[in-house]
Amino acid sequence: MAYNPNKELKKYYGIAEVAEQFNVAESLLRFWEKEFSNINPKKSGRGVRMYTKEDIEEVRLVYNLLKVRGMKIAAAKQVLSKNRKAASETSEIIDRLQSVRAELKEISRELGEL
Repeated sequence: MAYNPNKELKKYYGIAEVAEQFNVAESLLRFWEKEFSNINPKKSGRGVRMYTKEDIEEVRLVYNLLKVRGMKIAAAKQVLSKNRKAASETSEIIDRLQSVRAELKEISRELGEL
């Protein structure tokens, strides 16, 4: 079998991993599942939540609306119901800008050490 660098190494992620990725409590993710129907991880026979990459993207979208943009739950639900595609694109842009900002801070720090 040929090596495929684009292949996902993991198919499912536990709730602890997802919570750590977004720096939120596991209980907040469970709450969001109840409030937002688009967050719907699979559950094993023992009730263990298993998040796919798609589930994590849904969490990222809700996270950006609530935590980054500071929306209330009702407003976030309204945005998702009216124009989900625009909300998703905005979320991606915010993620890219935050990444660029982190890189610029690192460059600035390294230049300061010279």
